[in-house]
Amino acid sequence: MTTTVPATRRRTPFLRTRALRRTRTLGRRTAAVAALSALTLAGGASPASAHERWFAEPADGGDWGFFFSALPLALTAVMVAVTVVWRLVAGRLPRPELGFLRPLSRLTPYVPRLLAIHLGVSLLAFSVTGAFLTPSLPLEEVPGGSFAGVVQAAVGIWLVTGVRLRYAALGVVLLGPPALLAAGPVALLETAGLLGIAGFLAVLPPSDGTLGRVDPSPERLRTALLLLRVGVAVALVALAFSEKFTNPELARNTLHEYPQLDVFALVGLSVSPDVFIAVAGAVELLFGLLVLSGAMPQVAVLVAMVPFNATLLLFGTTEVVGHLPVYGVFLALLVYGSDPRTAAQVSWIPSRSDVESARTLRGRGPASREVVA
Repeated sequence: MTTTVPATRRRTPFLRTRALRRTRTLGRRTAAVAALSALTLAGGASPASAHERWFAEPADGGDWGFFFSALPLALTAVMVAVTVVWRLVAGRLPRPELGFLRPLSRLTPYVPRLLAIHLGVSLLAFSVTGAFLTPSLPLEEVPGGSFAGVVQAAVGIWLVTGVRLRYAALGVVLLGPPALLAAGPVALLETAGLLGIAGFLAVLPPSDGTLGRVDPSPERLRTALLLLRVGVAVALVALAFSEKFTNPELARNTLHEYPQLDVFALVGLSVSPDVFIAVAGAVELLFGLLVLSGAMPQVAVLVAMVPFNATLLLFGTTEVVGHLPVYGVFLALLVYGSDPRTAAQVSWIPSRSDVESARTLRGRGPASREVVA
């Protein structure tokens, strides 16, 4: 008499092996995320989000000698290497990398509307407080003065309404030339995050439906997110250089007026101001590179929020208003990165084939593009 072994019992060793492999893989992934998070958080403890021009005595920049000294160069190389490793590790992790944040995906259809509100409230607040695009640029220094402030406020209100925001995005772009004339190209680069939001809204504006709900195609979403990431990354990298790497005197003034920013002293470490400035600039550079990469957006945003929130108690309302667009960007990256349907689009960088396909599609004319869409 032959005894038949149930299939479930015959497969038990195999199932156990698979479960063990999954556990080991999950453990390695978790360890990788934790290690990179700890590494970034260790650097992120510095006040990378404190904009010196908003609060300290201004100083002339352009001191490239400081950047080309040993420590800033070494830290810059390290941050570039960390970004490369970050993206390589992200390619081996599931998307989203932090599964417990998946409930945030319920906000996915409403991100364009929320992002527009963040930018609109910020622009309106700038006009009310007598600033233009940034707290460090007074309205009286901008061509048009009060009229420019009225236009800025009108664009801000328009963004809050959520109506026909492609045109409102164009209005944000048109605010750039007065800022360029008043403060120069470097200051305009420092506000490139606003242009990134405008680009996002031009490609992916809220709909006329309930709460501006949008369900875009992957192609449109990834293009909008790329514009958003590039704009914010340019702003963060520009600030790392204009306020720290090439303007150490401004950073020294800030540290002198606000010694509470020296987190090294808080943990009992004594470092020179120049070391502190180099580390702070490197951290801000790293955040810019991570945003540009788009890899592991959940972890990147959670880590970046530490220094961005740490200075709120010190600088108050000015810091909140100035960083409101950045908070909107962080929200967008966090929500899209937490949605399994959109997480892959957050880190999209055009490949050569993508560029060639776009050129081919453009050459076919509008009619062909409509058919393809």
